[in-house]
Amino acid sequence: MSDPNKQTYEFLADDPSFKVKPIMFSLIIGAFFAILNETLLNIALTTLMEQFNIGAPVVQWMVTGFMLVMGILIPVSALMLQSFTTRQMFLGTMSVFTIGTIICALAPSFSVLLAGRLLQAVGTGLLIPIIFNTFLLIFPPERRGGVMGMVGLVIMFAPAIGPTLSGVIVEHLGWRYLFITVIPFALFSILFAMKYLKNVGEVTKPKVDVLSIVLSTVGFGGIVLGFSLAGEGESGFLEPQVLTLIITGVISIACFTIRQLKLDEPVLDVRVFRYPMYSIAVVLFVIIVMAMFSSEIILPMFMQGPLALDPAAAGLILLPGALANGLLSPVMGKLFDKFGPRVMIIPAAGILTATMFSLSQVTASTPIWQLVISYFLLMISISAIMMPAQTNGLNQLPKRLYPHGTAIMNTLQPVSGAVGVAVFISILTARQEAFLLQAENPTAPEAISQSVVSGVELVYLIAFGIALTGFLISLFIKRATPQDMEEESTALQKKNA
Repeated sequence: MSDPNKQTYEFLADDPSFKVKPIMFSLIIGAFFAILNETLLNIALTTLMEQFNIGAPVVQWMVTGFMLVMGILIPVSALMLQSFTTRQMFLGTMSVFTIGTIICALAPSFSVLLAGRLLQAVGTGLLIPIIFNTFLLIFPPERRGGVMGMVGLVIMFAPAIGPTLSGVIVEHLGWRYLFITVIPFALFSILFAMKYLKNVGEVTKPKVDVLSIVLSTVGFGGIVLGFSLAGEGESGFLEPQVLTLIITGVISIACFTIRQLKLDEPVLDVRVFRYPMYSIAVVLFVIIVMAMFSSEIILPMFMQGPLALDPAAAGLILLPGALANGLLSPVMGKLFDKFGPRVMIIPAAGILTATMFSLSQVTASTPIWQLVISYFLLMISISAIMMPAQTNGLNQLPKRLYPHGTAIMNTLQPVSGAVGVAVFISILTARQEAFLLQAENPTAPEAISQSVVSGVELVYLIAFGIALTGFLISLFIKRATPQDMEEESTALQKKNA
């Protein structure tokens, strides 16, 4: 029999007896090392090629396969979040991640290494939806900015230090230690969560629609794989395999969307787009991810080409911006709680747009300090837009749609990244080829260097147009009120009237 004098709380963070910090720590430490693992291998790919005597197209599957698994798995995370408890989901995904890491550390061949890497992707892909959904259920809207800022610190800071940390480990200890060093922290996260992590939310056990899962897998998997291969291949989007994958993916997603609108219990409820602040957040999120992922590829190519810098120097130039992006994320979250989204997102979108335009004016004589400042401003503006926009958009959703809203946003990260990189690399390559066709001596180093400059200028000019669109969209943003709270307030007003 329940105690009638016991106070009930709509959000668990308001309950003084509920220990929030251990739960936050459990989730964040696991996510940090899982996401760190995403970029930890980037610098080690050349070493792996030599170790296993394989070519670039084969070793690239360590990256492509990782993104593919995430693109397939995240869309069904909403279904899984409603089918299992918080503890079951977190402990299960961290266990899979840890097993994958151990397999990678002991791998005798590349095929075994790849299998372990794909298991890591399973854990990584599900962890962020778990964290988002859990924090949305624990914290009230007015406190979510600071909390989501801590999540942003993990999401941004971990990938930022990944390449630098990877270079040191590979050089002094060997590539296997990229995985060995992660294992103790992953095990600690599991043991800590077993003791402190509590279940939040309700397990509703929705009906599993197999056709929806098949359409989702083919759709999102086809698009991620198609665009990833387009960015890697010589013929880009003209390769039959790439075109087939992308067209099949688009058709499958269209069928998937139509089916979700007809189901009583959709696997991924696309009705979240009925909420305007959520839709604005999604558009801004896609623009930000495309700008960030493509810049992390395009700028190093420019610095190691026309500017003739070595990889280490190029990495150091990008490091201040990447670190600032992660470290400022909690600050941006607290500012969002205090001032709302407009004060932050609109100026940041303006800075992002101006930065893209400045990068479209680069030349082979552009000073290094200008690139450092441009990338620094780019990453700060991303920090001021990404988490505040996501939090504001999710705040408008009713609780029952939290798993679906977080699943869609997290699905769009690998999809937008793959699309952005492939499209911008294709634009860069096409402009380079067009420039060299008109050059008097297309094999001359100066002509090749100038062709890269021409390609980078066009890429960032197009990126400027996309960022300008994002700025115009940001003008319509406002502080979101949870829809279920609005409905309760309206019902109460009617009752009092």
